[in-house]
Order: sequence, then structure tokens, then C-alpha cells
Amino acid sequence: MSLVSGPGRAQASGSSLSGEVQLVVEKHVKYIQELDKRKDELEYWLTEHLRLNGVYWGLTALHLLGHPDALPRNEMIDFVLSCQHSDGGFGAAPGHDAHMLYTVSAVQILVTLDALDELDEKGKIGRSGVGKYISGLQNQDDGSFAGDEWGETDTRFLYGALNALSLLGLLQTIDIAKAVSYVQACANFDGGYGVSPGAESHAGQIFVCVGSLAIAGKLEIVDKDRLGAWLSERQLDNGGLNGRPEKLEDVCYSWWVLSSLAMIERLHWIEKEKLSGFILRCQDLDLGGIADRPGDVVDVFHTVFGLAGLSLLGYPGLVPVNSA
Repeated sequence: MSLVSGPGRAQASGSSLSGEVQLVVEKHVKYIQELDKRKDELEYWLTEHLRLNGVYWGLTALHLLGHPDALPRNEMIDFVLSCQHSDGGFGAAPGHDAHMLYTVSAVQILVTLDALDELDEKGKIGRSGVGKYISGLQNQDDGSFAGDEWGETDTRFLYGALNALSLLGLLQTIDIAKAVSYVQACANFDGGYGVSPGAESHAGQIFVCVGSLAIAGKLEIVDKDRLGAWLSERQLDNGGLNGRPEKLEDVCYSWWVLSSLAMIERLHWIEKEKLSGFILRCQDLDLGGIADRPGDVVDVFHTVFGLAGLSLLGYPGLVPVNSA
């Protein structure tokens, strides 16, 4: 799956559209199907470090659109397995180093395709080996997780570990209590969470921290009203959401912010129709795909998170998405 942006753009901000904008489902499906046919473009190769993530984003977008079989299943499975290392981890593409983020995408793709048996049969190592790779990245002292053997820590990696292990049925292989304690240490006075203890609150980090607590069954420790207030303040006059104060709106926060609000049962604290309208205005109505904001070039990353946001908003025809 290519991470090449374009070729189209979302409707320019301030442009006039006749009538209410609708979701152009078939054009989005075709846009995703065409992404891997652009191998003659330089950007295709410059984004190889995101290839496996891109497969997950495209596949998930197609499932949300109700077209789960629009991409060749066997080719996707073969590509995912070609990215695996003998230690159980996965890289972004064949020959790339293993990392937590790519391993999570690999597990998510295989589970979506109901292909864990293929992992056990054809992978360099089966699901138990993948679980061992992930659990081996936990710091036994503070409960945090590294992204790879080099030791960078980030709450994204902690969430990825809990997400992937829950899908594999291997949550028992890590110290969940210490992981929860680490998330608590990342909480801030404003109700939000950061990348590490003491770091500023950010909507993306809030999602991974709240999502981790949801998977661990510990949402009761979240200050839901304080966090809900911070998240609802991310909505701007144009209906879009930003990731932190004084930043521009971005379609991807339609997922990070909304999913967090859904998990703490405060989804009704934002203006849903205004946000839905903003996401729809970010579509390329001619060629498909969704951009970060009106007037910008579309890409698969913003396409999947725009669709996920619309799904959480209950947009007609989209498959419901799990907020965690």
C-alpha cells in the first residue's frame, strides 16, 4: 500500500458546494485500490518506512466503507509475513528493522483478515513468538514499553503492546498493573495525558493512554469530566478538531479526540453535525480520498481516520468502529 499523497485535493476552503456534501464511497474505494499502482513515483519509495502501516490504514478504511474484499487477501498476507523477523517482530517493509508500531499493524491486519493461522503456519515464528517479542519490550521497573531494541519509550508503544496482545489473546504475558501505573504517571492537571510523565497533553497521546486503560479495564481511574472538557475544547468554529490548544484543525483528530470522548462516554460534548460537515468537506469529490483540511492534498492516513470519525458519529452506511 502506497503512502503517496494525492493526486487529488479536497475542496478548497471557502469554495461553494451545491447542496449537502455526501460521502463518495465508491470513489474512496477506487482511490485506495489504486494506491499500490503508483510505483513509478518517487514518493512511493520515500514512504517505504510506512508501508505496513499503510496497508492497515487502507484495509481498515475499506472495512469501514463496507468493502472488506476490495484488496487481494492473499497478497496482503504474503506481504505482512515478508516483513517479519525471526524474533517475532515486524518491520515496515522487507529488510526494515522490527519495531513495535509495525508489529502492531501486522497483528491488526492479520486479525482483520482472519489470518492468524497463516501466521502460525507460514510466519518465521507464530503468534506466541510475536507475543514474546512485544512483551520483551516492557520495562519491568516502571511498566513502560520501548519501541524497539534501542529503547525509546512512548505511550504509543504501551498502547500498541496492549492492543496487539489483546488481539492475540496474550495480555497475560505482560505486567498490566505496572503498565496502568505508568499511564497514571503520564496524567496532567488538565485531565489529559502526554507521551511520558511530565509531557504536555496531546490528543493523540490521550487516545493511546485512555485506550490502554480501556483494554486493561481501568477506565475508572480517568477524570472523565476534566478530560472531556479538554477534549471538547479542541473543536474550532469550522467544526474541525485540533490536537492541542492554538493548533490548526486536522481530520485525523476526528479519530483521536472522538474515540477518547467515546471511551469516557462524553461523545455528546462536541457538535457532531459541524464535525461531520468538516470531514465531508475534506474529501476529493472527483478522485476520492480525504485530506487533513479543505484545500489540501488527500492521503490514505487522513482517509481512514476521517472515515473512522464519521463512523463514530453514526454516519449512515459506514460500519461501526470500536473506539479503543
